[in-house]
Amino acid sequence: MRLITTIEEMREVVHDLKKSGKTIGFVPTMGYLHAGHATPIDRARTENDVVVVSIFVNPLQFGPQEDYASYPRDLERDSAICQEHGVDFVFAPSSNVMYPKGTVDVFVDVRRLDQNLCGRFRPGHFRGVLTVVMKLFNIVQPDRAYFGMKDIQQLRIIEEMVNDLNWPVQIVAVPTVREDSGLAMSSRNTYLSEEERKTATAIYQSLQMARQLIEAGERDASAICDKCIEFLERVGLRVQYFQVVDYDSLQLLRTVSGKVIVGVAAFVGKARLIDNVVLEVS
Repeated sequence: MRLITTIEEMREVVHDLKKSGKTIGFVPTMGYLHAGHATPIDRARTENDVVVVSIFVNPLQFGPQEDYASYPRDLERDSAICQEHGVDFVFAPSSNVMYPKGTVDVFVDVRRLDQNLCGRFRPGHFRGVLTVVMKLFNIVQPDRAYFGMKDIQQLRIIEEMVNDLNWPVQIVAVPTVREDSGLAMSSRNTYLSEEERKTATAIYQSLQMARQLIEAGERDASAICDKCIEFLERVGLRVQYFQVVDYDSLQLLRTVSGKVIVGVAAFVGKARLIDNVVLEVS
């Protein structure tokens, strides 16, 4: 495995790989890797000649009061995990390498798809995500890029970016990886105490409650959300949102029908955790 920290070196590697006809599978991450990252890495390993993992905590996608400074970082640990899972190249640029001017004057932006779920509460977040992902796509030039479904709004917006801008990459959605308790694996789980980790399992339980209500015939989205929010608040979580949105448009639904996303964001202690389920509702 080779660690690369400059854009120039990564481009030289990509040039040689493309010249030799190798396919590139790419897994972009912000590091502090766990099983939720290992799963897409393993899939990329089986579907491509070469696997590239990026490790970059992107300042553009953090708001002023968010956890950019405290976000967990451990490149040595991450590199060891990548080595274990057969990664060929780790691209780990600094912020100065990715943003040499210290700022960005040209962004990739999004309309409508960021109005709900996380986008409603994190203004500018997805503009930062799309900008860095497009930069990474330009540098790595992958044939396939792998994104986890835990960040379902991010996945959907990146899919639309690729479609709208005719970018030649296949976006591969990887199902959410969960702990035995159902808690979605996340780097931010490291913020949780043992007691908070137990409390956090209520997030997945609330999604299962929504699923059960829908399977029992409930179609009023507000009624479903109200019951699930009440449950989460009762066990001590601070709910930022609990929403049912259309899978394609990411717009709020009054009546649950078709392919939908049931999404939640809640605070457990200082940790903001997100999760979702995707349902087909007739």
